[in-house]
Amino acid sequence: MPEKRAVIDGVSVTLSQPVSGNDRWIGCEDALHQLLACWLTVAPEDLPLSPRIVGLPGMGKTTLAMSAVRARGQELYVFQCTSDTRPEDLLITPVLAENGKITYHASPLVTAMIRGGACVLDEGNRMNEKSWASIAPLLDHRRTVESVIAGVTIPAHEEFRCCVTMNEDESTYEIPDYILSRLQPTLQVGYPSADDELAMLKYHLPFAPEELLALTVRFLQSSHELDLDFSPRDGLNILRFAIKRTAQNPLHPLAHDEAWKEALLATLGEEAQDLEELSRRRRRTLGDESLPSGFADFFFQDDDPLRPDDDLL
Repeated sequence: MPEKRAVIDGVSVTLSQPVSGNDRWIGCEDALHQLLACWLTVAPEDLPLSPRIVGLPGMGKTTLAMSAVRARGQELYVFQCTSDTRPEDLLITPVLAENGKITYHASPLVTAMIRGGACVLDEGNRMNEKSWASIAPLLDHRRTVESVIAGVTIPAHEEFRCCVTMNEDESTYEIPDYILSRLQPTLQVGYPSADDELAMLKYHLPFAPEELLALTVRFLQSSHELDLDFSPRDGLNILRFAIKRTAQNPLHPLAHDEAWKEALLATLGEEAQDLEELSRRRRRTLGDESLPSGFADFFFQDDDPLRPDDDLL
């Protein structure tokens, strides 16, 4: 069990606990190797990099970071960034104890700095500039932070490592250039291949029926080809609900395809039932009038007697 307290310049600080879990990165091995390379040091004077991992929501960015930390055998700490994260939340927070005295609690980030662990700043571009400014010295050659609340300067352990995950969506802050210049390089997490996507689903849901797995992978791969932003996380949620619906009434179970279509509608909404129309609308918004293949094209051959009319999809 890690130590619960540390003393910094005479100030006693309660430490956060590391994160447990065994999620495994499944996908492009290059991304994992690149992240591990960022954290290498090749000479006594060398410093590790603090990269940012970028991609659409649900693509496994956090899992990638956590897997890299475990591959290094380090304690893992995760700080969830939000729009109302304050500098003291990132560093040291004062807490009123039962005896009326103020105690100081170190964030997961500062705990990782003290203990020589690794910290994942999750969804970093949801955090405001004031909070980013408080850790700017940590992300360059100084590798320190200053807690005004506790009145101490905290140097990072030589084994401390850090990375930031960032979603590519519109519900985020624009990070200032002086911070982005410290969060290099940028590691992009893209859409997985069909084999990788199937392996992900089987890893998380090893009890899933093959027919439901196949339907889910086909749908996700079709959406990737059309550059629609449905993710493996969406596939997992569709699959989970479909499995539960088929198991709900053992005497009169839903057929797999019926349960899957119901799960698709309940998870992603009506627009996901017609990939052709969804892609058409998005292309039109971008000024591209070219039309993609129909939804039925991904599930049925042209001469398949079970192929539904496109108007019915």
